[in-house]
Amino acid sequence: MDWLTPQEWQAVTLSLRVSLWAVAASLPLGIFVAYALARWRFPGHALLNGVVHLPLILPPVVTGYLLLLGFGRRGIFGAPLAEWFGIVFAFRWTGAALAAAVMAFPLMVRTIRLSIEAVDPRLEQAASTLGAGRLATFATVTLPLILPGVIAGSIIAFAKAMGEFGATITFVSNIPGATQTLPTAIYSELQVPGGEAQAARLVMVAIGIALAALLASEWLGRAVARRISGS
Repeated sequence: MDWLTPQEWQAVTLSLRVSLWAVAASLPLGIFVAYALARWRFPGHALLNGVVHLPLILPPVVTGYLLLLGFGRRGIFGAPLAEWFGIVFAFRWTGAALAAAVMAFPLMVRTIRLSIEAVDPRLEQAASTLGAGRLATFATVTLPLILPGVIAGSIIAFAKAMGEFGATITFVSNIPGATQTLPTAIYSELQVPGGEAQAARLVMVAIGIALAALLASEWLGRAVARRISGS
């Protein structure tokens, strides 16, 4: 298709790749953290809750700068990862996925946590009294009941990752074909005289992807709810 240039298609496909990886990589941790915040009481509970939601409060540029300090080639975590495992985040698409995951994580955790809090703890206690361990209780009782919330949280995180701009451009820059995502591509088009038409096309693509994600979330949520209710 020639509706978008090859470089613009690269930005679209990279955004999809980044967002999918951001959700897939952070979902297991998101479920664990949401469960811990919803069900457990421990020293540092309020601190963990604050750290999880910090990306929502901080300016995205600050989050990107902190990621650069931590996961840059000379960062606290970035240096050993690059030296020992050959994993590099800074100025790579993997860094864009990391930035998107960090920015979307609070929304994912918040949505899943609300679903867990809506589950009657007595159902979990009943499974425990029948001999089920904590992990088995979660897998057979809690997880099926919160699955609509997990799906909703994943879709919300995906949408947030698709629209992430500030932390991404700070951490991995805006390199066409390498780290340029859909939002940064729109920004680049708007910096060029006469680039409004190209930016408008990319905006339409972004709107289409967002609507598709919302419709998918609605359909999947209803399908899972019908399956749980047995109707």
